[in-house]
Amino acid sequence: MTLKRQLLAASLLMLFIPWAGLQFVLELDDALRQQAGEQLRMQAKRLAETAGDALIGQPPVSSDEPAIYVDTLNRSLNLDGYPDDWPGYEEGAANEESPVSAPISGEAETSQPALTWQAASDGRHLYLLIRISNRQPVLYDPGNPDAPHDRLLLWLKPPSDTVDEPVGQQSWLIRTTAPGTFYAVNGGGDEPGRAGSRPDYRVTGSWQSTRSGWQLELQMPAPPPGSRLGFGARWTDQNGQVGVNTTTEPLPMLVRPNQALERQLEPRLNPGQRVWVLEPAGWVRAQQQVSAEHTRPEFDQLSPLEVTEQISLNALRALIRFYQPEPAQAPGAGHKLIPEAQPSEGLVRHSDGSTGLLTSEPVFGGRTLILEQSLDQLLTLSGSALGSVIARSTLIIVGLTLVLLGYASWLSWRITRLQRAVSASVDDDGRIIGNLPPAKANDELGQLQRHFSQMVDRLHGYNRYLESFSRRLSHELKTPVAVVRSSLENLSHSESEAERAQYLRRASDATDRLRQILNGMSEAARLEQSFDHADKEPFDLAEVASQATAAYQGVDPSHRIQYVGPEQGLAMTGSPELIVQLLDKLVDNARDFTPEGGLVQVALASQPDGLCLTVFNEGSALPDNAGTDIFDPFVSLRDGREEGHLGQGLLIVRLIADFHGANVDAANAAEGGVDGVRFRVTLPPKG
Repeated sequence: MTLKRQLLAASLLMLFIPWAGLQFVLELDDALRQQAGEQLRMQAKRLAETAGDALIGQPPVSSDEPAIYVDTLNRSLNLDGYPDDWPGYEEGAANEESPVSAPISGEAETSQPALTWQAASDGRHLYLLIRISNRQPVLYDPGNPDAPHDRLLLWLKPPSDTVDEPVGQQSWLIRTTAPGTFYAVNGGGDEPGRAGSRPDYRVTGSWQSTRSGWQLELQMPAPPPGSRLGFGARWTDQNGQVGVNTTTEPLPMLVRPNQALERQLEPRLNPGQRVWVLEPAGWVRAQQQVSAEHTRPEFDQLSPLEVTEQISLNALRALIRFYQPEPAQAPGAGHKLIPEAQPSEGLVRHSDGSTGLLTSEPVFGGRTLILEQSLDQLLTLSGSALGSVIARSTLIIVGLTLVLLGYASWLSWRITRLQRAVSASVDDDGRIIGNLPPAKANDELGQLQRHFSQMVDRLHGYNRYLESFSRRLSHELKTPVAVVRSSLENLSHSESEAERAQYLRRASDATDRLRQILNGMSEAARLEQSFDHADKEPFDLAEVASQATAAYQGVDPSHRIQYVGPEQGLAMTGSPELIVQLLDKLVDNARDFTPEGGLVQVALASQPDGLCLTVFNEGSALPDNAGTDIFDPFVSLRDGREEGHLGQGLLIVRLIADFHGANVDAANAAEGGVDGVRFRVTLPPKG
């Protein structure tokens, strides 16, 4: 099977990843939903206890009791007689004929006068927006107070009073001579505001006429919790005094959100949760919501890949919902939610298509607490984690299959090209006839091509070395071979044992010199070949010199080997392995010509022209005007401890110095009152 087919089969096997992930998601979905439902019920019980404690002393509102719901305001209203700054008002969507809220006399025909209202509070004041429709107003005439006119009556009963004890009930009369600001007047009975009435400047507002009637916006001090409020409009027609009003016995109870309870509930909710506390009649006594921690991105802000991912993710969520139980309808928005009409627990679905997990719990006083957890916060149900992985993996695998096919074709082409290049560099007899092209890629195939190229270059160089080896060997071996030949010839003519021993010793010395010549030539040849492929890198010459000198002293206690110079901080670029080899040869050479117990000193210093590395040894000096370069092969101008010293080490020193662009020399010197020889290598600091 070809490489392309193997990669295709491997990529198709990866399709099991999203399938296995989907099975795991479906199984985990049921377990998480059950666990989340149990945790939600336990949390609802704790919240119900908190709500019951906060509502002690506040009588519940039953379903057969009239009530007026008071919205919560975060700011004061502008008392101009218009509803544009009231909660729920949408500019341009309302008109003068649209009721602000449900009419009290809901069964009256539209041609009959009707009263509608809306109540709100900012904590300090109670605001009322009251509208009379299908009625042309008749304004109050101060000069003729008994003349027919439209007016509004207002009753307030504090919570300490009962239905049978009307003591403490307050009433006001509101009438105006012209549209605009008004002040209510105190009074008693059914018609307050007659003779003896006085204005109450705490109850004020604005009266405005509309095309179909009149409306007013008023402000009064916020009544204490549990108060009851009623109002009615009065006028006179052919049937006498008539009007529309709220039920007067009992007065409607003011129901407003308990902000203290809402503040207590907020820190007890998790992200994505929402809670309602309902009165027995369904009025929302408190509600609180903590938004989810993530938001949906805007479509125009998504990249094409993210759009594709969202489509796949939505498809996965739809598949998960397919296996879930059918959700019930979630609680709607508004001030009144009938508890009996709401699901008690289980999955619920909102109008926007999102789903949640809901549970309910009874609260003290016949109230009900409803707690909902958005499924967007659950792992598998929302698909935010595992679902996202599966959706992305499906997209990635499809793209990866195509990429692997193309990549396999590219690898196959590169391998074929490398195979042809290697075959073209070697002839049928095994001789290297060409070089491999340079590799531009840095991957494994590129490294393999570079290694093949290095191998071919080394083989080519080695072939050249073998071809010239015989000539160099013949030149270098003439003298020791001649010594061996003459010694053997003289040995056959020797008459005494002393002469034969002398000739045998000369032959042995010549053969030992042959061995040293061969070893030195092999080492120098290998070093020259290594220069072609040696890599230069930045390193600290001071660290290399100090550590190497310490190692020399450890292996040779018969000499005093010292290092003089900084321990670090002298950087250069080159091959640290070759520099160590250069030091090895210089120190070995110094030890050969240093008497036992003598001084060998390695020194390093920074100079204007570069880094100066010196090796001084105590011992015999170099001859003056020798006329021979001691760094040439097979040259030795000093008498050392080793017989037959050939000077091959200094040849290697010069080769390494040339590779680094350095200069090397040797001269007689004195150190600490001791005569000897100093070898100096001047290295460029960065090259």
